[in-house]
Amino acid sequence: MSFTIPIGPYHPALEEPCKVQVICEGEIVQDVSLSVKYNFRGVEWLAERRNYHQAIALVERVCGICSNVHALTFCNALEGLAGLTVPERAQYIRTIMVELERLTSHALWAGIAAEVMGFQTLFMTCFAMREQLMDLLETISGNRIHYGMNCIGGVTRDLANPEAVRITVRRVRQTVTDQLIPLFTEDKTIHARCSGIGQMTKEQAVAWGAVGPTARASGLTEDIRQTSPYAAYNQLEFKVPVETSGDVFARVVVRLLEMVESCHIVEQALDQIPPGPIHHGPIFVEIPRGEAVARAEAPRGELFYYVSSDGTDIPCRVKIRTPSFVNLPTVRLMMLQANLADVPLINASIDPCYSCTSR
Repeated sequence: MSFTIPIGPYHPALEEPCKVQVICEGEIVQDVSLSVKYNFRGVEWLAERRNYHQAIALVERVCGICSNVHALTFCNALEGLAGLTVPERAQYIRTIMVELERLTSHALWAGIAAEVMGFQTLFMTCFAMREQLMDLLETISGNRIHYGMNCIGGVTRDLANPEAVRITVRRVRQTVTDQLIPLFTEDKTIHARCSGIGQMTKEQAVAWGAVGPTARASGLTEDIRQTSPYAAYNQLEFKVPVETSGDVFARVVVRLLEMVESCHIVEQALDQIPPGPIHHGPIFVEIPRGEAVARAEAPRGELFYYVSSDGTDIPCRVKIRTPSFVNLPTVRLMMLQANLADVPLINASIDPCYSCTSR
């Protein structure tokens, strides 16, 4: 007997507007439909009616979790248009900020995954660690989210206390290696909930256009930080974690290993950061006529910005393609033939951001 079961648009496991409608034969999912865009935020439309400096603050609010990488990518596109060279110290500070943001995002995801699986103690461990990171980001920028660190040609603030960054990052890495990785990879309940669930092969990941940890859990090695370096990534050494099983468990492992690599990147950047200015010069920069694109590796995958300028102080067009926008269709593929009880976890396994999707 067939049942049509709506999950959402508001659901305890996903406190953002999204509707997943599943058609089941008994407990087995036979078909899936996803509905998003419950909110029209109009970020792109608004960006085309603000000057460039106002637009930086606007795009930083596309998402509260990965706000910094949006502003960074937008600034990279504008700097390409203007032909600006960003000072080396500013590039290192940008790298440190975006990796700290990746750590907070992955810690949030790990906590939510633990909550969906019913592992309350692990949820608290993840969020306690995330609080340390958010306190550190507040120390650096003055804000726990929406850091306001990026501007055209550099950054707005220097690192006042690099040693505090180093201490927190070492503490976070110890928590990840000593607690999170053993718990997530060795606990029998987590294995039962995650192994073999929501599988996507490498070929399917390519065909469906998956990006970020979702794609790397299926065997793809693409990481914009290495294939198309920006900020100071071409000066740093790090590994790109890749798994091949393509299930929920692989997505867990990839993100945990990425957290270890992020800590390594931040420590390297602190060791290598050179003295010098943090901005190229004048605060207000004239953006000439032309087009530019910029890509960055956001916590969820490739973030793409297109900017068109007519030579005025207001952009003609700002196009934003977020990683969740391209990862969400893969959820349908992962859920087919899955058990109904696994649907919320499979959906959460791609770390969806409906705020980014409803930009």
